[in-house]
Amino acid sequence: MKSHHPPGEHPLLRTDYKPEIPHYPVEVPKIKSGEAYYFETTSGLRYEVLFARKRDNYLKHIVNFSVLSEEFEDEYSETNRGEQYRVIATVVEIIRLFHAQHPYSASYEFCGEFKSGNEGRYTSIRTMLYFRKAEKILHPSWEVQKKGNRVIASCKNRPQ
Repeated sequence: MKSHHPPGEHPLLRTDYKPEIPHYPVEVPKIKSGEAYYFETTSGLRYEVLFARKRDNYLKHIVNFSVLSEEFEDEYSETNRGEQYRVIATVVEIIRLFHAQHPYSASYEFCGEFKSGNEGRYTSIRTMLYFRKAEKILHPSWEVQKKGNRVIASCKNRPQ
């Protein structure tokens, strides 16, 4: 099924994209154009996915997702409970939902935290995982770049 996009709008995900695994239920913002989304994993971890606008361009976003559960000392604690792929599937779904409400967005930027012992690396293992996922699912009208420890997905047809 091919969707029609008005001039100026560009789909974020490939038209043949299908999630490999189901995502967790998503709590969407009460205001459709809101910037904070939430979900909870099977093991009870609660996550927040927040879209912050970049200062230099209102249409560019930094995507920050973090665990909110009180059992961890900080939001970047190691939470590996075998749920990482479903967490990533849920973050992809949230970005898709956000983009549907903000179809003129020009870019999305991610930064993966370093696991303990890997701080000396130029690019974190998590960032590499995000980069590989983005390469597989983004629509051809978008390009993905790895810059240091950041992954930036940019719409090719928007001024950067």
